[in-house]
Amino acid sequence: MKKIDEAAAFLTAHVNLFRCPVCLAPYDHVDGHSLVCPHGHNVDLSKKGTLYFMQRAVESEYDNAMLAARRRMLQAGLFAGITAEFAAQMPATPQTILDVGCGEGTPLADVLQRRDNRDTAIGFDLSKPGINLATQLDGSAFFCVADLAQMPFSDGAFTTVLDLFSPSAYKEFNRVIAPGGRLLKVIPNADYLIELRQSLFPAGSAHATYDNGNVLGLFKQHYPEATAQRIRYEVPVPAELFADLMLMTPMHWGADEAQLAQVKANPFDHITVDVTLLSTQVN
Repeated sequence: MKKIDEAAAFLTAHVNLFRCPVCLAPYDHVDGHSLVCPHGHNVDLSKKGTLYFMQRAVESEYDNAMLAARRRMLQAGLFAGITAEFAAQMPATPQTILDVGCGEGTPLADVLQRRDNRDTAIGFDLSKPGINLATQLDGSAFFCVADLAQMPFSDGAFTTVLDLFSPSAYKEFNRVIAPGGRLLKVIPNADYLIELRQSLFPAGSAHATYDNGNVLGLFKQHYPEATAQRIRYEVPVPAELFADLMLMTPMHWGADEAQLAQVKANPFDHITVDVTLLSTQVN
C-alpha cells in the first residue's frame, strides 16, 4: 500500500483526533486523501502521507544535513535511556500518544517499538524536512507539520503527550490531554553532552554552561504536583559518528570554524546524556 493510502486509512480510523485550524471544529470525515471538517475546510495528504497544517511557511534552523546526522546518532542509541523511560512511565493499556516537536521521528518510533506497537501515535513538528524524514521510518505513527501554539488536535484527544527538548505551550497541552492523561517532558541538565560543550567553548564563555532552572521553574509553576527524575548515562561514540555528534545539536552554532575543526581533529569516544524527566497527570 502506498504511503498516502496508509495515511488515509489512519485518518479514517482516527478522524476524531484532529480539529480544523480554521474554524476549530473537529474534522468529521475523510474524502479520498483529504481531511474535511463540517464547514467544508479541508487539508490534503501529501504523497509521503503527511498533513501540512501551517497557515504560513516557517523556516526551520534544522536543515537536512543536521536532521540526517541526528537520526544516525539517535539510531546508534543516544536517546535510548530516555525512550526506555518514556515507555516505562506509560500505563500498560494502549495509549493515544502525541509527540510534540517530534523532529525526524526516531524517538517516537523507538517508544512505540518498546511498547510492542500497541499504541496510536501522532508526531508533529514545524520542520517539514524533519517530518518528511520521519515518514521513512517503519512503524505505525502518523506525522504532520503543525504549530505548537495552535495544535490541530481535538480537545482531550490524547492520553499521553511527550515533549523531548521541545518548547511548551501549556494551555494547549492541557486542552488536548484527556482527563487523567499524562504529560512527560524531558529537559537537558547542565551535563547534557558536557564533553562536546567543554570542547567547543572555553570556561567563562556564554555557552560554556547551561542552566535549566527557568524551564524547570515554569513547568513546576503550571504543575506543582509534578515529579522530576534524573536520567544520566554515557553512550559510546564510534569514530565514524563523531562528525554527526557535532552536527546534530544546535550547540555547534555558537562555535567558530577554528574551534569546530580542532574538536573534529580530537574526537572523544563517549558522550554524556544527562536530562530530567518531568511527569504530571493532567486533570
